Amino acid sequence: MTATLTFEHLKTQVSAGEVDTVLVCFVDMQGRLMGKRFHAGHFVAGAWEETHCCNYLLATDLEMGTPDGYASTSWERGYGDYVMKPDLSTLRPVPWLEGTVMVMCDILDHHTHEEVPHAPRAMLKAQVNRLKAMGYEAMCATELEFFLFEKSFDEIRKNGFRDLEPISGYNEDYHILQTTKEEHVMRPIRNHLWDAGIPVENSKGEAETGQEELNIKYAPAMDTAEYHSIAKNAVKEIAWQHGHAATFLPKWHHDKVGSSSHVHQSLWKDGAPAFFDENDPLGMSDVMKRYLAGLLEYAPDYTYFMAPYINSYKRFMKGTFAPTRIIWSVDNRTAGFRLCGDGTKAIRVECRIPGSDMNPYLVMAGMLAAGIAGIEEGLELQPAATGDVYQGDTGMIPGNLGAALGALRGSAMLRAAMGDEVVDHYARAAEVEIEEFARVVTDWEVARGFERA
Repeated sequence: MTATLTFEHLKTQVSAGEVDTVLVCFVDMQGRLMGKRFHAGHFVAGAWEETHCCNYLLATDLEMGTPDGYASTSWERGYGDYVMKPDLSTLRPVPWLEGTVMVMCDILDHHTHEEVPHAPRAMLKAQVNRLKAMGYEAMCATELEFFLFEKSFDEIRKNGFRDLEPISGYNEDYHILQTTKEEHVMRPIRNHLWDAGIPVENSKGEAETGQEELNIKYAPAMDTAEYHSIAKNAVKEIAWQHGHAATFLPKWHHDKVGSSSHVHQSLWKDGAPAFFDENDPLGMSDVMKRYLAGLLEYAPDYTYFMAPYINSYKRFMKGTFAPTRIIWSVDNRTAGFRLCGDGTKAIRVECRIPGSDMNPYLVMAGMLAAGIAGIEEGLELQPAATGDVYQGDTGMIPGNLGAALGALRGSAMLRAAMGDEVVDHYARAAEVEIEEFARVVTDWEVARGFERA
């Protein structure tokens, strides 16, 4: 497998004419790759040190609007620059784009050259460093679920996002025949990502028409977030190259199940799994029990990071394999938190709450902060739930974006872990989504009330 590039190797490739473009990227609040395309000759000559971007890029919405209310930047403050500082350890080829490599950037304040605290990469790095100071390393993996459609992005957009037809006509969960029909898209996704140094394990059909799942091997948290962000962008680009559209919208139709992005996590210490205790009936160490107790106790606080849009909450429905309750169980897919690999060194917790629209940096930052709180506070883990966890009305996941916003804004844990500036920044982002939705008249409202109201 091709590893990430060294800078010296890149210079050799540029001299040989093998590489002519460098994508200089960072991940925005929404989890998208943003940045610039550099001529490779200019990049290796000096632009590798730094470049700049408008600071509105970390204070915008999906439409690239410029809502007011952010303390970090505004029209009044003139929308100045951030420094994009390439992290040369993240250099990697982009095999699905000719002659192209990519590098990820840290976002720095233009005047102090300190990391911008609400930048997603900085947020996760801060929690990883807190764990490191405690002697632990967070190992994580994410599952990427998405839908493929027959038509292209442009065709669907020009048709008003109506009459959407998935690439298949029936539930294709684990279905080899149907996924064979989709190999013209999925095979290059797997192979190109592998050649980009991203350790893809497999892809499969998921539990709906046209729904896919891509799985990437577990890795340190920072690497996992990078793998996820690049893979998500690659899925869209490669689908586009083949005349199809791919969506990570959690719930694109009310009659279809939603798309998730489950997050697996464990802590390691001195190269060994710190979650495993061979003397425990389930193999759970005391550290794991306290960590999981923290995840459960503070799940409402970081729900916004797991479900950041109005649509995100349409996915949480009984009987759809999407959870409805903040509860843990052993190898049970009806629970919000599933214990996997019990009794083995592979023991870990899978959080099933995040949707496919999540930003992995934010989600893992929130989860690590909660787990750290569980360890530091010595929280006690309640017994595991059994049976159909959908049956019950306690420990419910916040039911809408407004409820998640309230929990985020009021979280003393996140304010202590991330700072008031970061929490207030993302609280404003949630407010913007709610305000934008509130002013829109939907097709449902018109059809329901046009004649009968």
